[in-house]
Order: sequence, then C-alpha cells, then structure tokens
Amino acid sequence: MSRRGTNILRLATAGTAAGLVVAALAVPAVGGAGLGFVTAAGEVNLKPLDLAEPPPAEVTIVRDAKGGEIARFYEEYREVVGFDEIADTMKTAIVAIEDFRFYEHGAIDIEGTLRALATNLQSGKVSQGGSSITQQYVKQVLLNSAGTEAERNAAVEASYARKLNELRYAMGIEKKYTKDQILAKYLNIAYFGASAYGVEAAARRFFGVSAADLTLPQAATLAGAVQDPNATDPNLGRQQRERLLNRRNVVLDRMAELGRITPAEAAKAKATKLGYKGTRIPGGCESSKYPYFCLYVRHEILGNPDFGRTSKARLAMLNRGGLTITTTLDPAMQAAADRAIKRYVHPSDAPVAAQALVKPGTGAIKAMAASRRYGTNAAKNEISYNVVANTAHGGGIGFQPGSTFKTFTLITALQQGMKLDDGIAAGAGYRAPAYSTFKTCKGQNVGDPSHTVTNDEGSPGWKTLRTGTWNSVNTFFMELEERVGLCETVKTAKALGIRRADGKKLQEYETFTLGINESDPVTVATAYAAIAARGRYCAPLAITQITDRDGRTTRYRPKCRQALDPAIADATAEVLSGVFTKGTMSGVGGLDRDAAGKTGTTDDYASAWFAGFTPDLASAVSLGDPRGSQQHKLTGVTIGGRSYGSVQGASIPGPIWRDTMLSALRDVPATPFTPIDRDRFEGCSSGCRPEKNPEDPLGEDPLGEDAAGENQAGDASPEVTLSPENYLD
Repeated sequence: MSRRGTNILRLATAGTAAGLVVAALAVPAVGGAGLGFVTAAGEVNLKPLDLAEPPPAEVTIVRDAKGGEIARFYEEYREVVGFDEIADTMKTAIVAIEDFRFYEHGAIDIEGTLRALATNLQSGKVSQGGSSITQQYVKQVLLNSAGTEAERNAAVEASYARKLNELRYAMGIEKKYTKDQILAKYLNIAYFGASAYGVEAAARRFFGVSAADLTLPQAATLAGAVQDPNATDPNLGRQQRERLLNRRNVVLDRMAELGRITPAEAAKAKATKLGYKGTRIPGGCESSKYPYFCLYVRHEILGNPDFGRTSKARLAMLNRGGLTITTTLDPAMQAAADRAIKRYVHPSDAPVAAQALVKPGTGAIKAMAASRRYGTNAAKNEISYNVVANTAHGGGIGFQPGSTFKTFTLITALQQGMKLDDGIAAGAGYRAPAYSTFKTCKGQNVGDPSHTVTNDEGSPGWKTLRTGTWNSVNTFFMELEERVGLCETVKTAKALGIRRADGKKLQEYETFTLGINESDPVTVATAYAAIAARGRYCAPLAITQITDRDGRTTRYRPKCRQALDPAIADATAEVLSGVFTKGTMSGVGGLDRDAAGKTGTTDDYASAWFAGFTPDLASAVSLGDPRGSQQHKLTGVTIGGRSYGSVQGASIPGPIWRDTMLSALRDVPATPFTPIDRDRFEGCSSGCRPEKNPEDPLGEDPLGEDAAGENQAGDASPEVTLSPENYLD
C-alpha cells in the first residue's frame, strides 16, 4: 500500500466520524493529486442539517361523480404508501442488499464505510460504495427537488462538497425520523425502472400486485433493480431482463447469507421465472374510458386560475400533486350518450357526431361523447382533439350550429314585449332594405341589400313566434332579427354563454340568427340549460372537488347568474316544446315528458345539430366532417350504415338526442315546465295577424304547410340556399 494510503487508513482507524469521513472522501483521489483530500479535511464540520423535503411527484387520480376512476395524470408514476402497506419481505430484501446494518448504525455506517474504504484502497479505485439507505434517500430528495438541469447535475456530481452536505443532511434525517419512517420514505422515492417510481408503482408495473402482496422472488427483484434501474429495466428487452434476473438472484443469495431466509427458500425463489408482467401504466386521456371528458378536465385545470396562479404551478399540481379530482361526469348518462351515438354514427364514418349533457341550474357536465375514438392513429380514423368542446378545452374550431341560434332571436323578441301570436309576413326571400338595416354592437352597418336569403321549400306566409320557430323559417327570422336588432340578439346569445369555439369574437353579420358562428356542444348545451333553469345561466362545470395528498379538500361550486327573466325563459320553453309536436322534430317524437328543443341545419348541409332540454337535463348534438365541413358536406353520404341524400338536424342529431335523453332520464322523475304567464305572453299585441286578403299571397294559413325547412318526417330539404360562401339556412 502506498504511504498516502497508509496515512488515510491511519486517519480512518483513529475512531472519529470526522476522520472516517475525510478518509472515505479521499479515496477517489487515489492515484491523483491530494488537493481534494486536503480541502475536504479543512471543510469537515459534521453537524446535522435540516433537509427540505418537498413531497415526491405523485399520481393524480380523476374520478367520476360516483367515485369511478376516469384517468391518471403524472410526471412520475408513483403512489405513496405507508410502511405497513409494504410487504415485510420487501423491507427485508432492500435492507439486505442496500444497507444490511441499517437498523444498527446512524446516518453513516462506519463499519460499512471502512470496509468500502479498505476495498477501494486495495483495488486502487472506487469499486465499492458505503452509502447508507438514509444517504441514498437524501440524494433522491435532492435530485427530485432540482428544478433545473444544473441543479440536477449538482445533486449527483462527484465532489467532496456534495458528499459532505449529503452526510450532514443524512444526520438531520436520522434525528428527525425513525428508521421505519426513513425506510418507507426511501422505498416511496426510489426509481425501479420501467417508468415506475416508488415501490407501489413498481409492484403494480412489474407484477400486477400491490406492494403489500409482494412475494419473496418479486421483492428480491425490485430490491435488485434500484442499484441500476436503467440497466435492468425489463421493459427495454431480453438483455435487461437477464440482468434483472441475475440481480434478483444476488439479492436472494445475500438474504440467505445474512440469515434472513433459508438456503432452501433462496433456492426455491431462484428457480422461479422473472415473472415481469409489464402491466400498462394507467393514465392520460388516450387510455381513459372517457377521453373527451378527461381532456376537458385536464385543460380546465391547466387554463383556469382557480387551480393555481401560473400555468407552471397548475401543471406541477396536476402532474406531481397526488390529487384526487372528483368530477361531474355521470357514468350512466355517459353510457346513454355513447350508446345513442353508436346507434346512428360509426367510428369509421367520415363525419363525427359529438354530444354534451349539462345539468340545468348547475352547469355540471354530465357526459361528453363522440362517435370517433380519441387518439392519433389515422388508420383507425381516430381524432386527436376534443370535438365536444372548445379550443380552450382541447377542442377544434367547432361546427356552425345553424338554426339552433334562432332561439336567441326568439328570446330577444320576447324580451322586447312581443307575444306568442305576434307575427310577421315572411316572404319567399328576404333582402335587407339597406346597409344600415343591421348594425353591429359597435354601430357598424352590416346589412347586405345585394343578397337574398330564401326558403327552398314551404310556402311563404304569416308566421308567428310559435309557427315561425316550429317550422324554422329563415325569412321569418331574418325579418324578426331586423325588428329586434342584430346587436340585441348578439347580447342575448352572450348572456347565455355563447362564444365561438375557436375563442375569437362572435361574427356579427345579418345572418347571425342563422347560426354562422362555429360552436361546440358544451357551449350550446349550457346555453339551452339556462333556459331550462328558468333563465339561470351556470358556466360549464366539470370539477366539484379536489383532495390533496394530505387529505385537505377544496370544493368548487357552480358559477351562476340570472341571465333571463324567468318568465321569458318559460315562454321560450313553451315555444320550443312545439318543435316536437308541430315542428321539425314531429317525425322523430318527444320524450313523454316536458321537453323543448331546436333543430339546426347549415347551408348546403355542411353540418347538422339538435339542442334541447327538459327541466332536469340539457343536451346538444353536432354532426360534421372534421376534414372541413364546407368542403365535405353531409350530402350523398353513408353514416351509420345508412345512406342519406342529405342530413338535417332531425335526421341524425335529433334521434341521437332523443335516444340519449330517454335513457339518461329513465330513473329521473319527470319535472314539468313552469306554466307561462298567459296574461303577458298569450295572444298578440302590435303584430297581430292581419285580416286575410284573398289577393295577398302572404295571408295564407301558416299551419297549412309542412315545416318550411325540415318536413314533418324529419327528413328535410335545406331551409335556404344562399349565394355567399358560409351563409347558413
């Protein structure tokens, strides 16, 4: 042995912890300059330091309203468990192979360090380590709390200063916790390979069991994996699995050598196969049973300041926080929506059907469904965004909702004092008298005297608020919007939460009432839910409470406001209920309980909608081609195995809505609509039907025709053909 080695060993055997540490730290300098040794000797001041221990990244679990799991989010797949939730054989195995004197020594294992020192001096290199489990825990905490790459490098750098600080922290940990507590903390923070952090995640990932149920060979496998989890990662291939198997057997031999198990037990365990199952790690929306709702929840947390001051803090909370998020999703209602969509639209179809169910009076989203599977596999016709929601919640640009927006013009008319039998003579075509006929809310003239809005079918005539709505007559609603005002109609829509799906400002053109602004089912369903709640608008709500890893629960209440006079909402529901009995949905039928709604079909059949409600539940269904609805019309198409010359709101969206609602409300007692204020709304005022003039073609019986837009069978002709691109029926 060299003179320098002899001096180091003499220092080590002096019996002081400080001397031992300096000697051990000097080992890496063997064969090189002794500067590191001298510096370390001068810096030794082994006093316990308090280690900041931010909780390790832990899995966040998302649950439905009944407690069922929807998804998991995580940066590191980890589930922290208590000491009593870990099998004794796992504790024995890890102590045997990593630090067999763990329960006998303090923060530093003097005997183990001396043994490592002697071995290293004899070999002339660092061939054996002397870190205790406590020291390893400290190193993992420092590594996991590092916020930058530089901090991560500092946590693992080969320097004396780092090792000394690690020891000081270890001394502090030993003063703060019992040995059992330290062991549990180490097992919960350690990385085992195969993307599994902590013993519980590793047990499930490797063997499909909980940490409490690990067998001897399974425990030995995991104990062997922590030394070099990347080299023994069984998920990477045969070579890594062979290394892991060999490492397992080393652990079993060591356990037998120490008398923790018998040689016979070790031999029996070594005779077993590795048994790696590679259980799929749960989590992420792609693997969720409810991917669209999952996406909504994820984007709601990441984008809503209610869940954290900054986007970085919200992401960390979601992926590292170990939260339990309880949501509004009702699995029975979700199943109802899934079944109904599947009945009419296949996953392989080019057009996609999407539906949202919302609880009136709370805004709670009870279901989000779509005909296509969520994912990135184009060959399987999967869709990679949330087709049910807006862009803020992972969605796309949406589809034009067509005549479902006529409801906002109807409401505006009622707000301005019109009664249900007030009407307008609707011609075969409508042309704005002047550019100033329609003004935006900023006063800009947007009338278009050069363009005529027409009804392709159905004779013109006198239409009241009732009959014009039931038959979805475009020229009637253009006349009505002229009378009540474009800006006022836009304000009504905004009051009910209407926003464009792409997040841009609403387009204020004369055809606003015909539904030119691309929307999403969640937004439209929430607006209609406000009518069902007698004018009380509640913002969409997906999360009801969040419980953190320490058991503290934060509850989130609906955000509601009175958007409409309750009597106005009641009168609107009264009109829209006639759509099922005397209007565009009469060929489909209602729900055998009070219900109201409105079909929507866009120009040239670019998309089709139905939105409706009962006092207990609201829903909106959209149908369109995500490749581009204006380029890929719903004409001459096969959807759900059936051929359609053209698709209207009552062709597919209406039946989906009806089937969903019938199933979703099967066990919900029927709630009736509030009767309208007949003194206020019945009859007519200034818009009474004029005396019939035989020479006036506009004086004919308004109920003597089929729906001017969609016929009584629900298989309609287009409501209107417009010349400007993207104008709707």
